[in-house]
Amino acid sequence: MADFASVWQAARKVVYSTTLAAVSTADTRLERRFDPAEVRELKATASSDLTVGGANLAAQALAAGLVDECQLFVWPVVVGGGKPGLPTGMRVDLELLDERRCRNGVVHLRYRPLGQ
Repeated sequence: MADFASVWQAARKVVYSTTLAAVSTADTRLERRFDPAEVRELKATASSDLTVGGANLAAQALAAGLVDECQLFVWPVVVGGGKPGLPTGMRVDLELLDERRCRNGVVHLRYRPLGQ
């Protein structure tokens, strides 16, 4: 956890929000709307991988053809509600790249979107 926290804190971040008044973390920029062209430019000039977090933002990035890989963690719990893990209203074929099973029943899946 400490390793992840130090990497996350050191990373440059862009937060997309229409309701947030300000960001409270270092090296973080607030944007009001998701602009695929701007993200495409950010991706082209990045020196390392970019990570997208949040179901709504991930759906927009996937629809814009900006996603090179999806990593999903499947937990052995049924909660019966909430946001879907993958976007609805669109079809994206995925190629399985890797799968890992953990002792606690969690499965980590890596996919590549096809045809984008």
